[in-house]
Amino acid sequence: MRTFDLSTGDDQFVKDIRVVRWEQYALERDLPFQAMWYSVPPGSESPLDQHPELELSVVVAGTAHILAGGREYEVPQGDAFLLSSTEQHVVQNRSADVPLTVFSAYWMPLAEAADHD
Repeated sequence: MRTFDLSTGDDQFVKDIRVVRWEQYALERDLPFQAMWYSVPPGSESPLDQHPELELSVVVAGTAHILAGGREYEVPQGDAFLLSSTEQHVVQNRSADVPLTVFSAYWMPLAEAADHD
């Protein structure tokens, strides 16, 4: 068994969003996906993002407000959301005092992955 500690992971910042990518754990041969944690400070939001990977996210702490596909979704702690391949999205933390922490796993869609082999 291995454990992964969010508090001691190597991080980078995108705007004021703390991102801890799992690439640092050298798991690419063991897992069929990549993963990361990210933290959105109170009153902040992620930049508009769009990527070819599918992204499954679990809200670990706080409540996420997701803007995607022209709609808005509220995702509380313990719930998850799945972003489609190429879907533009923004993740907001509307809380005044509670940080938002999200765990995301992402991978190329099966048809896309087969095209790259």
